[in-house]
Formats: sequence, structure tokens, C-alpha cells
Amino acid sequence: MTLFLILFLLLLLLPDLYIWLTFVRGNTALLWNIVYWLPTAAALASMGLWMLGGHQEWLIRLFFGLLLCVSAPKLCFTLVSLLGRGIGLAVPHAAWVGNILGGLVALVTCAAFAYGFVRGWKDVRIRETAIVSEGLPATFDGYRIVQLSDLHVGTFGSDTAHLQRIVDAVLQADPDLIVFTGDLVNSSPDELAPFMETLSRLHARDGVYSVLGNHDYCTYRHYDSPDGAARSLTELKDRERALGWDLLLNESRIVRRGTDSIALIGVENSGRPPFPSRGDLPRALSGVPDGTFKILLSHDPTHWRREVLPRTDIQLTLSGHTHAMQFKIGSFTPARWSYPEWGGTYRENKQTLYVSLGAGGTVPFRFGAWPEINLLTLHRKSE
Repeated sequence: MTLFLILFLLLLLLPDLYIWLTFVRGNTALLWNIVYWLPTAAALASMGLWMLGGHQEWLIRLFFGLLLCVSAPKLCFTLVSLLGRGIGLAVPHAAWVGNILGGLVALVTCAAFAYGFVRGWKDVRIRETAIVSEGLPATFDGYRIVQLSDLHVGTFGSDTAHLQRIVDAVLQADPDLIVFTGDLVNSSPDELAPFMETLSRLHARDGVYSVLGNHDYCTYRHYDSPDGAARSLTELKDRERALGWDLLLNESRIVRRGTDSIALIGVENSGRPPFPSRGDLPRALSGVPDGTFKILLSHDPTHWRREVLPRTDIQLTLSGHTHAMQFKIGSFTPARWSYPEWGGTYRENKQTLYVSLGAGGTVPFRFGAWPEINLLTLHRKSE
């Protein structure tokens, strides 16, 4: 963690130093020198206050806004400018061209990230996917599941209109089943207060089912008592059930159509450190009849390779968690560096994992990895 923080500070400060030493210092009045450093000072201050326990939403918004819309463009300019200077050792005027190109790249970066903050995080898409599986009962061929994930309603503030649009889109899809794969809040059950009525409108013929994500344990904040997080978790569970959702805590349900059935299995978050790992898959599977087609709800997609693939015959796993780091250009996303399976459909032998990019985020920003509602249609594959 310390090494990561040092590297992060270097990436934040070194571009500022390069631009200041090369273009600002000595060329502008003292006042403008001070103004130049204000965004970086504000970013560092907001990060420090957050790390010290100042968990106000505006702090994290300020930090990431300055990081992406100011610091990232400066980093892009610095890299292109230094490249031009390097080429300039052999090619005349390359340094000047590098500065011009660096400025253009910085402007494009700033514009893209600004769009992500202003509009991108609300640009919800319906992502339709066909899931073909062996062993699916014939009466479930064409079965429609809406998967919602990672709403992080605290980021919406009191903007109920945005969540109403999401709920309306889910209901318009007319699914047989709705599942929510974790991270309903950022850090507190109180975030749900403005949205209880809206979320309670979600319904489907076979019900609404949910599991917990890492944020739902409410550990990302400071408490005055040792049992603060536990009490918040209990309150969150109560609120989730009050919505009419069936919260699966290492347990299963059977969904029937005529004489056929499938098993819906839900585990608590099963993640790698520093994320909580409270999932108990054997317990969740207990009582599920052999040969039943199984759908697992597990927030963290790393659970699939760690336990689902090597130890079970679960045909379909639905996860979220990654958000694709809320940034994607083409097939590139920083999430690839941390997650082998970060978004979409993955298949090994007869087992499938589907990872939703989620509909929200801890930061009101998305670019490329647009927020999504996932409409999954199950199809039976001939044996």
C-alpha cells in the first residue's frame, strides 16, 4: 500500500513539476504561479481528508474530478512533450511539435473525462446477451433474467429521477426474474432512504433476488463504536428485504416451471484481500438436488476461478464488482490488470461466467464502460 501511494504521488506531482519548471516558473507573475498549484493542492488535501476519515461524498468527487480532468491531462501532455524533446535531440523542431501535440492530447483527455463526469455516468445502456447452456430444462428455454449490479446509490445523492429511469427500463424489459449482484450502497444504509420507494417497484414473475457486495458490509467509513459496521450491515439487510427482495446469504432457492426447475444460489461476498470473504458455497449448495441446473449469484468474479470452476458443476455464475474500472476504450480497460474476467461472457467447458459492468459506481464518472442493465436470455443447448 505504501509503495502504491508513493508511485501515485509521483505520477501526480512529477508532471506538475515538469510543466512548472519548463513553462510557468519565471514566465508568469507570482499570483499565477500560486494559481497553477491550487488544483494539485486541492487534490492532495481532499485525498488526505478522505484517508483520515472524512467520508463526505463531495470529497471523493472533488479528488477524482481534479485527478481525471486536471492531473491526467497534465500527465498526457508531459509524456508527449518529453517524447518530443527526446526526438528533438536528433530532429530539429521535434520538441516544439511535441509540445503542440501534447497540448492537443491534454485537451482531448480533459474533454473526454469531463464528459464522463457530466454525462457518461448516467448514460445507461441495455446490454442483451444470449446464454447457451447444456442441461437447461426445456421449459426454461428463452427464460429472461435482468441482472442489475453495483448501483452504489449513495453516488446518486438525492437524484431519484435517474434511478427511476433505471427501474423503468428494467420493468419495460419484462423479465421472468430479476437478480441484483451486490454493492447496493457505498458505505451506509442511510444512502437508501431516498430510493426505497423507487427500488420497491422492481418486480418480476419469479421474484427479485439479491446478494451482498463488498461495499454492502459498510466498512468503508469510521464508526464511534466497535460494532458500528455490524449494526449498519444489519440495517442494510432489513432495508433490502423491505424492498421485497429475497436476499440470499449463502443459501439457495428453487424456481419452478411446471415439472422443471432450476436452482438459484446466492453467496455473500467472496473476494481476495482487501475485500471481505464471507461466502460459503458448500453451505449455499446444500440441499440442492443433484442434476439441477444451477445459477450462482456471486459479487466478485474472481470467485469463479478460485472455487466455482474447480469444485462445482454450477453452469452459470453472475457477477459484477469490476465496473471495468469505469473506463474503457475499445477492448482496453485498466480492469484487465487486476481481473482476468472483468466484463461480459466467459466460458470454460460447460460452465459460464457473466460479469456485469454495473449501473453505478463509487465515483460519478464513466467513459466507454457505460453503466448497463443486463438482459440475459437463457437457451438450451442440445446435448
